[in-house]
Amino acid sequence: MAPMPLEGIRVLDFTWVVAGPVATRILADQGAEVIKLERKPGPPGSRQTGLQGDLHRNKRSIAVNMSHPRGVDIARRLAVKSDLVIDNFSARVMRSWGMDYASLSQINPAIVCVSMSGLGHTGPRSNYVSYGPTLQALGGFTMLMAEATGEPAGYGYSYADMSGGYTGALASLMALWARKRTGQGQFVDLSQFEAVVSVIGPALLDIAANKRDQTPPGWASQEGPAAPHGVYRCRPRDDGDDDRWIALSVRTQAEWDRLVAALGAPGWTADTKFRTLYLRMRNRAELDAHLATWAAGQHAEAAMELLQRAGVAAGLVANGADICARDPHLRDRNFWGTVTLADGRTTHVTGIPMKLSATPGAIRTPSPEIGASNDYVLGELLGMDRAERDELVAAGALWP
Repeated sequence: MAPMPLEGIRVLDFTWVVAGPVATRILADQGAEVIKLERKPGPPGSRQTGLQGDLHRNKRSIAVNMSHPRGVDIARRLAVKSDLVIDNFSARVMRSWGMDYASLSQINPAIVCVSMSGLGHTGPRSNYVSYGPTLQALGGFTMLMAEATGEPAGYGYSYADMSGGYTGALASLMALWARKRTGQGQFVDLSQFEAVVSVIGPALLDIAANKRDQTPPGWASQEGPAAPHGVYRCRPRDDGDDDRWIALSVRTQAEWDRLVAALGAPGWTADTKFRTLYLRMRNRAELDAHLATWAAGQHAEAAMELLQRAGVAAGLVANGADICARDPHLRDRNFWGTVTLADGRTTHVTGIPMKLSATPGAIRTPSPEIGASNDYVLGELLGMDRAERDELVAAGALWP
């Protein structure tokens, strides 16, 4: 097997929930040895499938009681042997354990500490606890996504966790690269709030440059004038899936002419109220009604192919089954990874979106059960014999 980009890098992972585990999963997929420090035994049952199985593949797990002084000592000894310590707690937690950068740099000057707190380590809200949906609300996303009634809707899934996770992985690589040049570690203060605000899109630029209040854009184009521009319900699939939609966008007169031709030049397209982009935008409601009538008679996949062949920007609005089972592009690129569980069953996980030609990452192991790597970490890395490990379990500093 070819070497992976981050082989030889050891990460002590205190992260939990989603954002932090996304960051360390990216590092683990590229070969870093990620040791996830669990602070409690965990609920009964396996965490090798579902979201937890996806977040923690390629990692090791050790169960340490951080409320016990000897548990904290184990964590500090691991930090001495690590390149990176990462957490996504509120700003005060690592400091309370003596696991903050100021403390760890005294015992490992080359350590990189990445703190993915919700709101950063400075400012009036630095000690607040936060979760992805609250950060999205604070960042303006929830208000900009609204139901037809105007009620705020927001994302169905926590987009803030994804932006925070990917930013955390990138920040870790930056700091490790700087250490490679200087030999010195450093502290990375990453605010997940700022990470999600920075990707809010044109609304942020409009606020900063024009001081304009923002209202939910609905399906209107935010990047430039376009009409038609939106999503339109299509006919059900033959297998009964009736929640089928197509998205399309027409920005120029040439694109409009191609759309008209693809639709077979129905009579309504010759109406003077749709002659120019300005008029189409002004009469958007009526235009959308015509497109909705056309789409209702089309299968989403066929409509997408028809319009794309005509040079019109269009795509089906994919649901879970489309992405996981029906998408030919993801299938051709072998996006979905497969891992074998302890009982011999297999399960699928999301793939690695970047493919390095010389040093590719790989999905190698399933998510570990909590504490599954106790023997490796305590014995091989820290040199504890069996009697010492058993005594730590008996003392409550470790969970078996």
